[in-house]
Amino acid sequence: MRYLSTRGHPDRRRFCEILLEGLAPDGGLYLPERYPQVDAATLAKWRGLPYADLVFEVLSLYIDDIPPADLKAICAKTYTAEVFGTPEIVPLRELEDGVYLEALSNGPTLAFKDMAMQLLGNLFEYELARRGEELNILGATSGDTGSAAEYAMRGKKGVRVFMTSPDGRMSPFQQAQMFSLQDANIHNIAIAGVFDDCQDIVKAVSNDLNFKRKYRIGTVNSINWARLLAQVVYYFAGYFQATADNEKQVSFAVPSGNFGNVCAGHVARSMGLPIRTLVVATNENDVLDEFFRTGVYRVRSAADTHETSSPSMDISKASNFERFVFDLVGRDAAKARGLFEGELGRNGRFDLSADPAFAQASERFGFASSRSTHADRLATIRDTDKRFATLIDTHTADGLKAAREHLAPGIPMIVLETALPIKFAETIVEALGHEPERPARFEGIEALPKRVVKLPAEAEAVKAYIAQHCD
Repeated sequence: MRYLSTRGHPDRRRFCEILLEGLAPDGGLYLPERYPQVDAATLAKWRGLPYADLVFEVLSLYIDDIPPADLKAICAKTYTAEVFGTPEIVPLRELEDGVYLEALSNGPTLAFKDMAMQLLGNLFEYELARRGEELNILGATSGDTGSAAEYAMRGKKGVRVFMTSPDGRMSPFQQAQMFSLQDANIHNIAIAGVFDDCQDIVKAVSNDLNFKRKYRIGTVNSINWARLLAQVVYYFAGYFQATADNEKQVSFAVPSGNFGNVCAGHVARSMGLPIRTLVVATNENDVLDEFFRTGVYRVRSAADTHETSSPSMDISKASNFERFVFDLVGRDAAKARGLFEGELGRNGRFDLSADPAFAQASERFGFASSRSTHADRLATIRDTDKRFATLIDTHTADGLKAAREHLAPGIPMIVLETALPIKFAETIVEALGHEPERPARFEGIEALPKRVVKLPAEAEAVKAYIAQHCD
């Protein structure tokens, strides 16, 4: 299996080469040259496998430069009941007729990002030891990615983490999860700006090839293919739990900001998993909903990026969206480059509404979308608590509202749970009048000493900080 850039760079890379890289040299994102196809016999073979074994089967289709025995051991080490709370790892339960919740938030940081990040940490440690190298991970987080990455990488040999986040724009619990870590290899950087400023800094540093090579800069954001690949697996796991055979279709509703989570569903569907609809659930920062409704992809300025009660989706520029658009335009790298480097760079938008390819987003690739507001979120949380005695977080509420708007008779709709409610306690109190349950290990976390440095929204300032702590 070889990997290509969405912007047409001539090199073809193997998995372990792109594992440690992030962006391609031309600024594009890596994708496999083809999506391996999964037939009915393979689905039948995979149905009923323990989760770690299912991970190994899916990853083996994309990774041929790690010996199978080593890859299987990494999967078995990562996906355990001790780490993820249950033997099923991602248990599914029916909430109401035809609507299911897939639990993805039982990992160390109580968010779905753990599903991929725990694997990524073990893959990094394995590959760096094999090469005798070190890696400096530069990331951007609007909430959950940062803590998931830091908990996965803390204490790992050969790895340092430099995590940027928008100063004051995460929930107190999310900030405390990250900033309370005292591990020497973890560096938290609060940026004076919004999440997109952090994301722009990561891209700017990654595009400085000399700096990137000198300081061995890698990434754990959803632009990292290995992370997205790990997320593909829970679509298969959800499908097997919601169906009795491989003839039935299902749909998924996915809270979406940076498009990584739902892009994993796109990959699973492209492999042959019987997914009817992928519903992209957005909040007031509805750049993705606008695209799927109109064909216009229009990034917002920092001033136009709303601070919402589902803050992990307060994103106006979906960096992972390029992967899907590359497939949408027939894998035409020149066209993709023209859209993302040309039109988006010049105008802050591009318009595919008149392009025949746009109709394919729904017809061929199964995408639909929805938008939620704070009032919707509160109503969904209250309704779900009252009718089903189930407490959900704000992002999962966005997903559940979207799911109900796109139900089809006889088609199970699986909502991907995003985080546990304690991470967004302020909104839960507003909705229900009481604090959500807090796991015992997180009691008093907000009062712990914090390790964080504040920097301006400038790539050069972040580069200087990295250099200072690596030399």
